[in-house]
Amino acid sequence: MLRRSLLGLIVPAAILFGAVPALAESRLALVIGQSAYKSVPALPNPANDARAMSQMLTDAGFAVTTASDLSQDEMRARISDFASQVAAKGADTVALVFYAGHGLQIDGENYLVPVDVDPKREADIPIQAVRLNDILNTLTSVPSRMRIVLLDACRNNPFPELSKTAGHGLAIVDARIGAPGTFVSFSTSPGAEAEDGSGANSPYTTALLASAKEPGIPIEDTFKRVRLAVNKATDGRQTPWDSSSLTDDFRFMAGTSASAAVTPAPAATKRTVDEWKRELQGKPIEVANEMMVVDGTDEAYEAFAAIFAGTPRGLQARDWLDRHRRMVAWNDAILANTAAAYRSFLVLYPDSDLTATARKMIERLRYRPDLTPAAALSVPATNVALAAPTCPCNTAPPQQEQKAAAPVKKRADPDPPPRRAGKRPPRVVVEDDVVVVRRPPPAVVYEPVGPPIGIGIGIGGGYRGNYGGGYRRGGY
Repeated sequence: MLRRSLLGLIVPAAILFGAVPALAESRLALVIGQSAYKSVPALPNPANDARAMSQMLTDAGFAVTTASDLSQDEMRARISDFASQVAAKGADTVALVFYAGHGLQIDGENYLVPVDVDPKREADIPIQAVRLNDILNTLTSVPSRMRIVLLDACRNNPFPELSKTAGHGLAIVDARIGAPGTFVSFSTSPGAEAEDGSGANSPYTTALLASAKEPGIPIEDTFKRVRLAVNKATDGRQTPWDSSSLTDDFRFMAGTSASAAVTPAPAATKRTVDEWKRELQGKPIEVANEMMVVDGTDEAYEAFAAIFAGTPRGLQARDWLDRHRRMVAWNDAILANTAAAYRSFLVLYPDSDLTATARKMIERLRYRPDLTPAAALSVPATNVALAAPTCPCNTAPPQQEQKAAAPVKKRADPDPPPRRAGKRPPRVVVEDDVVVVRRPPPAVVYEPVGPPIGIGIGIGGGYRGNYGGGYRRGGY
């Protein structure tokens, strides 16, 4: 009888817990909504977005901290406190940050905008705002299972003076070159601007609330649904974008989905443009548009734009593709952070919203030493001897050639470099007036004839700290 009674309690409990996420990990969320800006018009929806997201995440098993209308100091303090909470929970924690409000890119860096900012020039933003990479760095500084950052922050630039020179939207953040276990989602594609919406919530948050509530959907498929829903709701004007380095599965809600998947079965390999053309050919334009948006690759957009050239949807696809390629080229220039890289960008895109920034970066780097000549001096060999110039005066007679074949007396470097722990320093010797450098890879620069010559290169300019050890150089 007792056993039967216990079973009667366990079965309903199992049913009850099956209706909510099966949590093998701790779930913590920080939700920020920025509406009451002081120096620019208020944004109606972020406060609503934050409340709705807090409720959805609570239902999904997150312990949620909600904050609204934060100043710069308050925002930094909340991020720091949140990182402390994650550290206290342990390495099996899923940490999620949702931000709704203004966001800007300045000099290729993304900034979230506190409500107390009042910039007069671009240079004020790094001082008054909060750098996105600093938030990502803080989250990755503590052990966690994964980090999810959701940004409804690509609204129009509210500062007229900054709008004249700063790039539109936000710059690319590629999670694949940062710390593993990170998922970043933007409310629209890089370089584009998102709509605040005319309803109670923004188009992005509305789509996310609906998609995340569906049980049993992996996070990658959840945001494919978000992309499609926002694209439809805005008639193609806005398409969210995400980047992932997740190594584990994550679902907002546990269970089995009752609806069919919105995507066709994924191909085993990435499709080429020609394969996408064959796939899209003959399909109604709205069906083809859905397939393209859900896939989200350049190849799908290229094929769609070619097949439906001249139509409104085809023109939107071409605009998305051109902007995406421009933002990828801009991200490459930012990561290289050299005058040559910015000049190369200007050759490809001489007249864009990033032209003024590229020229400014070139001017900023004008006094930085060019490291290209030093790179050109490097040689791939491990043990190398540089032969004397091949002119008649350097041709040795037969008896000297025979003498050269015999063992030679080696003269040690009079001032060898100091030894370092765990590393063997290079050894320089002179063989018949030829300087020979012997060292483990990589090879070093050497000089022919005469005593060894030391080469010193000073590197100027600030170093930019990278999110996860690789996102972007920092320091302004």
